[in-house]
Amino acid sequence: MGVCEYGGWWNCWSVIFELALFPIEPDFPKGFSYSPGFLTEDEEMGLYTQIQKLELHNFNFRGFTANRKVASFGYDYSFENASLSKGKDIPCIFDFLIEKVGKLLSITTGEFAEVLVTEYPIGSVINWHRDAPPFDLIAGISLMADCTFRLRPHDKTKQNSASVISFPVKRRSLYIIEGSARSDWQHSITPVKQTRYSITLRTLRG
Repeated sequence: MGVCEYGGWWNCWSVIFELALFPIEPDFPKGFSYSPGFLTEDEEMGLYTQIQKLELHNFNFRGFTANRKVASFGYDYSFENASLSKGKDIPCIFDFLIEKVGKLLSITTGEFAEVLVTEYPIGSVINWHRDAPPFDLIAGISLMADCTFRLRPHDKTKQNSASVISFPVKRRSLYIIEGSARSDWQHSITPVKQTRYSITLRTLRG
């Protein structure tokens, strides 16, 4: 029997109201964490304004031009020859963000080796993948729009419809991927419904 049959409609609506206010968090894999409302509205708009001044270029992956634009700072990873090289210096406009994420994770700002800015036009996706091998911890910040984020095991024998964890990632939120979530899980993003921006911070493997 459902809760309504035991407690009547009042209890039923109370439960529904409580679930709406406090939605149940998915059972994330170890090493994945999600922090909604990580940025204030003013911080988000400040970053968005600065991003508009950057020169973004089409993202190319092994000869394929993806439907998104990027700007990378710090270290660059080449998918063509699987190599890591020093790129442009990280602009000071991201200092406060790096400090804020570092404080939350109790790591020094100098450990963040790459800052990647991405613009996702309407309809763009990120297919299933794990991030480039030289990078370790991944911190993703969403700007200007929500998206649907998905996780699934990297081991193909464990991949099925029941193994996919799908959940909304809200604008101004932060997600962290490290540990087994980084090594044993893939992630993807379904087609976005509004133009979305993200800032991804990465550390290097020791």
